[in-house]
Parts: sequence; structure tokens; C-alpha cells
Amino acid sequence: MRVLPGERLLSSQDQGTPLPDSRSDLPPVIRRAEFVALSLAGLLVISVVAVLYVGKPFFLPVVMAFVAGTMLSPAATFLEKHRVPRALGAVLIVIAVTAVVSFILALIVSPATEWSTRLPELGAQLKDKLHVFDRPLALWQELQSMVGGGSDGLPIFPTPKFEWVQPTLEFLTPTFTEFLLFFATLILFIASWRDLRRALILTFGDHDARLRTLRILNEIEIHLGNYLLTVTLINVGVGIATGLVCALTGMPNAAGLGALAAALNFIPIIGPVAMFVVLIGVGLLAFPTIGGGLVAALAFGGLTFLEGHFVTPMIIGRRLALNALAVFLALAFWTWLWGPMGAFLSSPLLIVALILKEHLLPTDEPQLPQG
Repeated sequence: MRVLPGERLLSSQDQGTPLPDSRSDLPPVIRRAEFVALSLAGLLVISVVAVLYVGKPFFLPVVMAFVAGTMLSPAATFLEKHRVPRALGAVLIVIAVTAVVSFILALIVSPATEWSTRLPELGAQLKDKLHVFDRPLALWQELQSMVGGGSDGLPIFPTPKFEWVQPTLEFLTPTFTEFLLFFATLILFIASWRDLRRALILTFGDHDARLRTLRILNEIEIHLGNYLLTVTLINVGVGIATGLVCALTGMPNAAGLGALAAALNFIPIIGPVAMFVVLIGVGLLAFPTIGGGLVAALAFGGLTFLEGHFVTPMIIGRRLALNALAVFLALAFWTWLWGPMGAFLSSPLLIVALILKEHLLPTDEPQLPQG
């Protein structure tokens, strides 16, 4: 047998063994198609987040209406069973909710307006009471000048900045167009929710897909309704407890402060902190001593600590099966994206996402061996 140059004759032992540089010996790598799919998925997520951020004036009231409408749909169904047309029931529900919110706002706005007319007088009183801190601040300035003060001898004590005020007001004061879009979408969503459910279910031709869609919609409606009821009861309890604390400590307008605490508690983290600051300010103005003015704020701080770390996680976590880390990350993301209203929507949107994941991406968890 003739062998060409550069070739070698394989023996019978070499014919069945792969070459050392064979592809089968290489470690597995990500295929090009998988890399392209992951890249496209990442670009899609970034694009969706960018669109939601830029289109906040449109998407925020619409999403808010969808979430609130899903929570309030059981009430419309209840009225419909009692021979109230669903469209009329939707209007009555929205009017009732608006009346309750307006009553709470009236309790808050009335004393706030009265106090705003006395701002110069209240500012002078607060300045007089804070003279007790003049000596510690002077000592702090002297210490700063000793360790790192300028040659001109001027104190370098940092002054507080209030750059957060304008963004906060922008978040809390949506335009009239956004309010109109929210109320119109909310009424139409509640009135047509039953038809929307049927349309979503009939979109799929497969029987199993229709059944899965029905289960998803039912679970979303039940879980969001339970979340609204639970959070509302907890916040009402916080408001009542705050009002009682303010009344017992002699704070002015205890009912208004309790209503403010209940309203702000719908915004996780941000709301209780803002209420704590309000109680400090009101207490310092209402009481002759600083210690007496801080009693109500400290009591509210203890109350919200118990509510935020024990009561709400225990009830919400057990009833709705929400992970604490997932709740925190959702709160941080939606607050960054849409501000305080995004913070309010963070938990409902997380509930919807978990329900969709459970039904659309089921996982077969391995069972631990029984010992």
C-alpha cells in the first residue's frame, strides 16, 4: 500500500481511539444561538424599562388603573349579583373610593392650611426652642476648625441642602391629565373586566391554554384583592394607633395626624419616615420642651418598627407567600422608576409576576431523600 508524504498508516489499535485534539474532549461552551438569544432578551428588558421610564405620564396612571381595577372588581361582581348593572357599579365604586380618599385628605389639608398661614410665627418659635443646640454646634465648629478649618477662620460646618424637595413634589403632584386618564381607565376597566377576561381566555384555541389563562386571572384577582384588604386594614390600624398616641401625648389635631399616618403608610419606607419627621416638627412647635415634643414621634417610631418588621411581614408573607428580599428589590426598582406611586405598586406587580412565573414557567423541584 502506497503512503503519501505527510500521512501515516493507522494501526488496528489507533483506528478506534479519537485524536487528542478532538472536539469531544473540549469543555462545553455557550453556543452562538444561545448567546444571541440572551443578548436579545437583555436588550428587550432594557428597552422596556427605558420606555416605562420615559413614558411615565401615560404608563403610570394606566398601570395604576389596571391594578386598582383588578383589586376592586370583586366589589363590582358583588353589586352585579344584587342586580346592579356593572357599569353603574363601577361608577359607584369609584365615587365611594374617591369620597373616602377626599375625607382623609380633608382631615389632613385643613390643619396643614391653618399651620401654613402661621409659618413665620412657627419658624420663630422653632428657632427659639433649638437654641439648646447652639453650644454643641459651636463645639463642633471649633473641632472642625482645629482639624481641618480654612485659614480665614470661618466655620465650615456643613449646611443642610434641600435638593430632594422639588423631585418629591413632582412625584406627589401628578397633572390633571394623569388624574383624568386614571379615573377614566379605572371606570372602563371595572365595567368591562368580565368581557376582557372572556376575550383573553378565548384568544387561545387549545383547551389547556384556556384553562391555564382562567386560573392565572382568577389567582391574580384573588391575591390582589386580599393584598388590598390586608394592607388597608393594617394601615387603618396604624392610623388609629397614631391618632391615639397623639391624643394621649397632647398633640394638636390628633385625628388629622392619624389620617396622615394611615395615608403615608401605603408608601413603604418613604411614608413612615415622612410621618416621623412631621411628628417631630409638630411636637417641637406644640410643646414647650424638646423632650415633650419628641414623645409622640418616638412612640410612632416604635409602632412602625413593630408593624414593619413583625406584623406586615407575618401577615403578607404567610398569606401571599412573598419573599422579603423580593419585596425589597421590587420596592427599590419601582420607586426608582416611578417614585412613591411606583412604591405603592411594587408589591401588587410582584404578586402578578410571581403568579405568571408559577403558571408559565413551572419547575419540577427534586424531592429530598427521606431518611
